[in-house]
Amino acid sequence: MAFFEPVAQLTRRHLIFPLSLVLFEFATYIAHDMIQPGMLLVTQEFKVGPEWVSTSLTAYLAGGIMLQWLLGPLSDRIGRRPVLLSGVAFFMLSCVATHWVQSIEQFVLLRFLQGVSLCFIGAVGYAAVQEAFTESLSIKMMALMANVALLAPLAGPLAGAAFLTVGEWRTLFWLIGAVAALALAGLWYAMPETAGDRQKPLSLRSIISGYAALLKDRQVMRGSLAIGLVTVPCIAWVALSPVILIHDAGLSRIDYALLQLPVFAAMIAGNLTLGRLSSRLPIEQPLRLGAWPVVCGLAIAVTATVLNPQSYLWLTSGISLYGFGAGLVSAGLYRMTLFSSSAGKGSVAAMLGMVSILIIALGIEAAKIAYFSYGTGGFSVVNLTCGLLWLVLVSAFLRAGQRKLCT
Repeated sequence: MAFFEPVAQLTRRHLIFPLSLVLFEFATYIAHDMIQPGMLLVTQEFKVGPEWVSTSLTAYLAGGIMLQWLLGPLSDRIGRRPVLLSGVAFFMLSCVATHWVQSIEQFVLLRFLQGVSLCFIGAVGYAAVQEAFTESLSIKMMALMANVALLAPLAGPLAGAAFLTVGEWRTLFWLIGAVAALALAGLWYAMPETAGDRQKPLSLRSIISGYAALLKDRQVMRGSLAIGLVTVPCIAWVALSPVILIHDAGLSRIDYALLQLPVFAAMIAGNLTLGRLSSRLPIEQPLRLGAWPVVCGLAIAVTATVLNPQSYLWLTSGISLYGFGAGLVSAGLYRMTLFSSSAGKGSVAAMLGMVSILIIALGIEAAKIAYFSYGTGGFSVVNLTCGLLWLVLVSAFLRAGQRKLCT
């Protein structure tokens, strides 16, 4: 294919591509966030315990690991566009199929299949955005895209709680499928082809050797692990807050949804701040600034819940402060990790996605075990541990990057 020149200034058509991608990402998020207030209804209908609430999200994230290893190299060879379009169509159909599930096992299986959509976002969509736009513009675009995507956990629980007062949980998945169909139309119209080299080998042996080389690349692994770790507290909160707030604390679904607002509003504020800083500061500076709210917020949550396990407002406040820091660091860390290797960006994005989603899934399970064993204090300790490990990895990542620049 011809060399694709990254875009430095946006036109309307250029803007439709990332907006359609983030609409697809938004659909994958509301597939979880809108159903969260109704997950206890799902478990009651299928006569199972509340532990299946977080199992649903774990299955979703497991699906997000399933195909990344193939989609990255595949999109490097045949192009990002056909791979992403097929992924959006698959997600749309798997959402519609949820209407007919008859058991919790079938429900979780379809959650797993819907989670496969995460493979297309991380390994294909994000790589295409990074290739389609210049560095400062891509970071700004990723930060703004994250804000739109964060509307799902921000508005999703409220919208889901309101919808479930008048409709059934199965109907939600028809709505999500319709959103995915709209995203598919936008991507079909506006997505550019930024990759595709038919000369690239695509055998199992070449794929394994490529990933083996990336596994030995310390910068790629540090960045990938760090992205997963800094995301764990947010996703663990999404997964377990219905159990913490509704099932155990006895709050209403509306009260639960309202307590999501400060967390995701803070993440949006962090992304907006990153968007303003991206063209004014070096790419690594927001990482250093964001470390303070990440660690301090998680420390506040631990202190409050260890002293008083019923401190739900302090827990929410600590997670919210952490959320601001997470919003400030994520897009820049993704960009720096993606371009820390000379390998095909689809393969690097796939490795990044597989490692980070694996860490998130393990983190959710650790937070789940800690919560059911030790309450909100145990839940908060797992989150703080992830935050401290992230700090260690990012510090090493930045030091190694600085040494590379000096040489």
